[in-house]
Amino acid sequence: MELTYIPLLAVLVSLAAVPFILLSSKKPNLREFWTILAGVIKFLLVLTLLPSALQGNVIELELLEIAPNLPLVLRADTFGVFFALIASGLWIFTSFYSIGYMRGHHEKKQTRYFASFAICLSSTIGIAFSGNLLTFIIFYEMLTLATYPLVIHSETKKGIAAGRKYLTYTLTAGLLLIAAAGITYSLTGTLDFQAGGIFDGVELSQTMAVTIFILFLGGVGVKAGIMPLHSWLPSAMAAPTPVSALLHAVAVVKSGVFGVIRVVGFIFGPEVMAEFGLNEILMVLAGITVIVASLLAFAQDNLKRRLAYSTVGHLSYIVLGVSLLTETGLIGSIMHISFHATMKITLFFCAGAIMVNLHKKNISDLNGIAKVMPWTMAAFVIGSMGLAGIPPVNGFVSKWYLATGALEGGMMIPVIILVISGLLNVGYFFPIIHRAYFRKGGPELEGHTEASPFMVVPLFSTAVLSILFGLNPDLFFNFFDMATSVASSIFNPL
Repeated sequence: MELTYIPLLAVLVSLAAVPFILLSSKKPNLREFWTILAGVIKFLLVLTLLPSALQGNVIELELLEIAPNLPLVLRADTFGVFFALIASGLWIFTSFYSIGYMRGHHEKKQTRYFASFAICLSSTIGIAFSGNLLTFIIFYEMLTLATYPLVIHSETKKGIAAGRKYLTYTLTAGLLLIAAAGITYSLTGTLDFQAGGIFDGVELSQTMAVTIFILFLGGVGVKAGIMPLHSWLPSAMAAPTPVSALLHAVAVVKSGVFGVIRVVGFIFGPEVMAEFGLNEILMVLAGITVIVASLLAFAQDNLKRRLAYSTVGHLSYIVLGVSLLTETGLIGSIMHISFHATMKITLFFCAGAIMVNLHKKNISDLNGIAKVMPWTMAAFVIGSMGLAGIPPVNGFVSKWYLATGALEGGMMIPVIILVISGLLNVGYFFPIIHRAYFRKGGPELEGHTEASPFMVVPLFSTAVLSILFGLNPDLFFNFFDMATSVASSIFNPL
């Protein structure tokens, strides 16, 4: 098999599983076998691209040319492989977890759920391997539409309302992205992603540069949860918890911040960003989002909503790192994509296990649960520590590089924001841990033990991964080497 076709196969494998999932609707074990099989094959296909990515090679496949110099093209560069590894790897954990959750919670329409999930992951891998803006937009919108049935899965009034809000925000963002791409193509004659940017040498006025950037920011900023474009994200918590994990750790919001880095590093480039002060716009929005989202998290008694606001804040860590326009800051930003994924998916897995096992959704009801769910709460502690930036969990590593990148650029305010945010993280996670371990539980806890192994094994595995990557960021997949390579290519283009 030629390596050239592997990006296409990686995109198609979960799409190919959809008919088998639908045909197996009356045989749950077989249906979920197809889900797991597709996830494993997808991950292994992406993994075969890792050696090439580590060498800095780019694998490209042109699907068709829509217009002169405007093809649909898949390109597995180092950054794309980095993102695809995270998404495909965590999908396997989420698939096993989904089995325990959907059965334990007696959810209806499970076949639709697993089929939609498979389409979402195909879309995400398509985003990762998009070689230009046109291909990116197609898969970006495909992800939006595929996620909608998952957001409204409960089909309650609250779920339907959340789905409408999600579509309103994300489809509007798609229109802005199309407008930005159209203007970009008219000015540059290309939509290809190019390390260091494609606007270099193009005459731009301040007004035109800011306008194009705002359009791009509106396009990718919605899924990246940048305030004030974020409010769909807490509302989407009406969805089942595995969907929340998909939204927050694996696919949707990570596609947003992946898009931010593509726009900054591969469309505008550091020099154009600095010349027109575009990074300052990004820095202000990211800084405000980090602090305000952390403060809003305090007000949430619903555990998933508190985690949702935490996600909004941590996504803007990634955006803040990009805005620093330093290599070290960008390394921290890229690393936080992967590290936040393992930590936040752990926390959402924990929230789902608590709900299915104990039927508790609110933080005020979690007194004493660590005694009956020790593995789940141990994993929750690990995830919380990481998000607060406490070693040896991986969140400390990415925050360290973000802070170092800010200092390299002579900027103290981003460092102060990171420190304050870390303290706020401790502030809104500690009460949950305190209740679970140091408050006496009620009689309703008697007779309960841990949730299904289908749920506990994935959540504890991702927690362990968070520690392992904290101790060795290059473990297994050379994430750190890839992040360094991507940052270097953007700041030192050929």
